[in-house]
Order: sequence, then structure tokens, then C-alpha cells
Amino acid sequence: MPPILEPSGVRLVWPSMEYLSSYVSALERGWSPDHMRGAEAAREQLEAIAANPEGFLSGLVARTPNGEVLTLPDGSQVPRLPSYRRWLWDGELCGSIGFRWQVGTSALPPHVLGHIGYAVVPWKQGLGYATEALRQLLQGVRAEELEYVEITTDPDNIASRRVVERNGGVLVEQFIRPAAYGSTPALRYRITLRESDI
Repeated sequence: MPPILEPSGVRLVWPSMEYLSSYVSALERGWSPDHMRGAEAAREQLEAIAANPEGFLSGLVARTPNGEVLTLPDGSQVPRLPSYRRWLWDGELCGSIGFRWQVGTSALPPHVLGHIGYAVVPWKQGLGYATEALRQLLQGVRAEELEYVEITTDPDNIASRRVVERNGGVLVEQFIRPAAYGSTPALRYRITLRESDI
């Protein structure tokens, strides 16, 4: 059994060729950074990496999307928001965390369920990595001068709820996801980054 690392042993790295083989290995082991699309998303990423690894990596950081579109789980397409993804690293790839936002406002379009999403590989869960990754990400997020960020999770995902709450998240509502995301129940948390001027 491998030694259990303290959460301080995980850090966020920018996606790069240096870490890509470990990322591929995690995908091949059955992990997916997309909990809604699961294995399908993992397969698509493996295909994209095989076809153009540099292009795959550059697509994970899009501060100025330049008219790009994204396909939602139901197949509809929407404009891509500014976004970036960081990888969790403790000597090997152990997860992914992403941030997306609209410039000049904390609000998100209706098809965007939250500012931040994260996924830890199954063999590293329970070590506090998601909590620490969110803490580290929020340090960089503050540079975008948003008043708050929102994170959504399933009502029965107690581990994810704790991650958000440990980083100052406050439950603001229970809602039903749009049809594009399956019309399933969800919880919306808010983390205040700065006090409103209003």
C-alpha cells in the first residue's frame, strides 16, 4: 500500500508535455475529468492527444476564446467562455480543476452551471487533494476581480460538498439542472471573493 501523502503534497501545474504522459495514463486507467460524460469524454481526450498533443494542451487554456464554441452534453453548441484548466500533481497526475468566467461580471450564462469544476483520480481520493486544489486555485481566481464564484454538485456527493464548504462555500440553492445536463437535482454553492460595492 502506497504511503498516504498530506494534502500539502499536491500542487497545481499548468498542462504541459512534461505531465502529459501521466495524464494519458490516468485516462487509460478509467479516470475522466468530466463526471457528466465520463468514459466518452476520456475516450475523446485520448483521441485528441494522439492526433495532436500540442493542440490538446493549448486548448486547455483559453483566456480569450476568439469565437470558439463548445458542445454541451445534449449536443447543442454554445460560445466558449474564457477558461483554463490546471492539473493536480503529487509526483504523478492525480486530478484536474478548471475555472471559467465572464469578463467584468460574476454572473454566468444559464448553460454554465458553475465557475469551477474538479475531478480527482479514484486512487487519490480521500487524501484532501480536492480541498487543497480548490484552495490553491482560488488564489489565482481572485486576480479576475470577481465578487464570487459558484460551484455546483450533486446533493448526495457529500465529499464534494465538504470540499466546497472547507473553502468557504455557502449553499445558496437547490435547483434542477437544465435539460442539456439531464434535468437532475443539484446544489449551488457560492464562495465570496470580495465584498460587493452595492
